[in-house]
Amino acid sequence: MIEKAGVNFSHVFGDQLPASATKSRPELTGCSWEAFGVSVVIHPQNPYAPTAHANVRFFVAENGSNDPVWWFGGGYDLTPYYGNDEDCVHWHKTAKDACDVFSVELYPRLKANCDEYFYLPHRQEARGIGGLFFDDFNELGFNDSFAFMKSIGNSFVPAYLPILNRRRGLPFGDRERQFQLYRRGRYVEFNLVHDRGTLFGLQSKGRTESILMSLPPLARWEYSYTPQPGTPEDELYTRYLTPKEWV
Repeated sequence: MIEKAGVNFSHVFGDQLPASATKSRPELTGCSWEAFGVSVVIHPQNPYAPTAHANVRFFVAENGSNDPVWWFGGGYDLTPYYGNDEDCVHWHKTAKDACDVFSVELYPRLKANCDEYFYLPHRQEARGIGGLFFDDFNELGFNDSFAFMKSIGNSFVPAYLPILNRRRGLPFGDRERQFQLYRRGRYVEFNLVHDRGTLFGLQSKGRTESILMSLPPLARWEYSYTPQPGTPEDELYTRYLTPKEWV
């Protein structure tokens, strides 16, 4: 049912932030830092069951002269190989419910952040149907920001498990499997070229095997592939990889 899955618990620290962390926050250059995180990735074997990813984290940096700079981050996103409206609506409704407890303004903003972040500019396409993404989050104060992060983390299983249970037993053949492996190639490209967490882990000299845990066990590339118009494979591109409002 699940071809590869992993859960990472991380606690990392250092005397100086790597370049991937200070690119958007140059004022933190030279600061000592400490970070805690939990990340989850699930790659089902059945092509009709989407890949899912979730991450929650806490970060603090200080330079000895000012108050520590801290924030929470995380979110989750869904990467289908064969799109399904029911799955998309359920995924985004669960994400919205987890946000609305704190503010109805959060889901639209974090959903847009996710659509923007999980995008492959060199392919000019989205990785999947999005979800939530937030970083540098401290706007609710420590206690409520922490509670918000926990709400997002706790909503991941209710968001994903019903989808997995609906799709895991559907029959499939080599055509579907080969398309799944091809689209997994996009997952690999994003994580190795664009993902901030991967770059941060490698630049901070983290454990490579753990950092690359998110990659699928098998993937393939095909030169200049284009799906036939009107096929389910084509529908993934034309309907599901274009950001839209699902709830």
